Amino acid sequence: MHIHILGICGTFMGGLAALAREAGHKVTGCDAGVYPPMSDQLQALGIELIEGFSADQLALKADMYVVGNVVSRARLSDGSPKFPLMEAILDAGLPYTSGPQWLAEHVLQGRHVLAVAGTHGKTTTTSMLAWILEHAGQQPGFLVGGVPLNFGVSARLGAPARPEAASLFVIEADEYDTAFFDKRSKFVHYRPRTAILNNLEFDHADIFDDLAAIERQFHHLVRTVPSTGRVVVNGLEESLARVLAQGCWSEVRTFGAAVSDFTAEGEPSDFAVRQSGQVVAQVQWAIGGVHNQLNALAAIAAAQHVGVAPEVAAQALASFENVKRRMEVRGSVNGITVYDDFAHHPTAIRTTVNGLRRQIGTKARILAIFEPRSNTMKLGAMKAQLPWSLEEVDLAFCHSGGLEWDARAALASMGERAQVGAHIDEVLDQVLAQVQPGDHVLCMSNGGFGGIHTRLLAALAK
Repeated sequence: MHIHILGICGTFMGGLAALAREAGHKVTGCDAGVYPPMSDQLQALGIELIEGFSADQLALKADMYVVGNVVSRARLSDGSPKFPLMEAILDAGLPYTSGPQWLAEHVLQGRHVLAVAGTHGKTTTTSMLAWILEHAGQQPGFLVGGVPLNFGVSARLGAPARPEAASLFVIEADEYDTAFFDKRSKFVHYRPRTAILNNLEFDHADIFDDLAAIERQFHHLVRTVPSTGRVVVNGLEESLARVLAQGCWSEVRTFGAAVSDFTAEGEPSDFAVRQSGQVVAQVQWAIGGVHNQLNALAAIAAAQHVGVAPEVAAQALASFENVKRRMEVRGSVNGITVYDDFAHHPTAIRTTVNGLRRQIGTKARILAIFEPRSNTMKLGAMKAQLPWSLEEVDLAFCHSGGLEWDARAALASMGERAQVGAHIDEVLDQVLAQVQPGDHVLCMSNGGFGGIHTRLLAALAK
């Protein structure tokens, strides 16, 4: 089958492209405004990328057009379609489907799916779980919304089913909508037998009116888990308690809260895992942050459902290398360390900063550079939480380009600790005027951030 993917450079669609190519399909795709790491991965796989969404791509004569949720029926100011290829597909009556639907029908069918859902930590926890299963010899397939450093790719098919073992597939289960023609959350397509509900906060203000609307989608996911399945739930989250209160027909295992099936005892970098009060494993690893400690508990509980003992899971986590753009050290110059992280929701920013603070102690300075780039942050839905999210940084630098709300006013309570720049060059100048040897510079964005990490390191080297 020849599939042509519209929006191929998104993390999900890029992973789907890799899976389809591995399965023997001919894969081409198009997108606009691409950036690494997904563009690099696709080019390494030899997948042809076309810039833009022009209608002349129908000449490729694909058997199926797989449509990413970046595509819409929107019109430009002159009245022309923003995505002329999609209009041409509809006019010609050609076959099209969404990415999650194609994945469900061509990859997930017949497999034991382990799905990781939550507002935060999906990518990291999915990567942890895949690595635990790999370490245990189960050769899982996976699709992650990033590039796990242990694997070097964001997706693979994994081993087929064997008489002694099911074929496992670990997937990052996103609550964002599926496509312009399917407004259900992506994860309802995956039909997992093991589901992690990592946490749940308000996000995606562009498509959800309130937290209750997201809770409803999470319950749709719970409804798809069979009675022989397992739902692994963060016991600290009242929102998830409300989700389960709507009905659950599967085995439930909780983690995180004092009274949970799985709890942690000790610092995030070295802690005992207790199950029903008994110590069952010890995790010693190079990953920091309470949020990652919770992610680990979730992954351990999920892996146990497919036969991996907590002790074996803990051994795997000792060699877990995290994910690209998750507290990734991009370089160090003159004693100044520059990190790249995907955090963009205020809670994620706060937990990321706290993880770094625990790692470096209270004497070293943290300089946070961030841009409110997600749809939720662009709308200003959580601007009031930004000072709270940055409490533990010494200095904060906000790139405000493209915002329709006043970032200076939102950060005013931080006083001279916060600066705002409308352009990346302005932000860089502000940072360079303040940075000192021994500082830790944390860059946070869910986009390419104009290559700010590389530019900052180059400027420091001068």
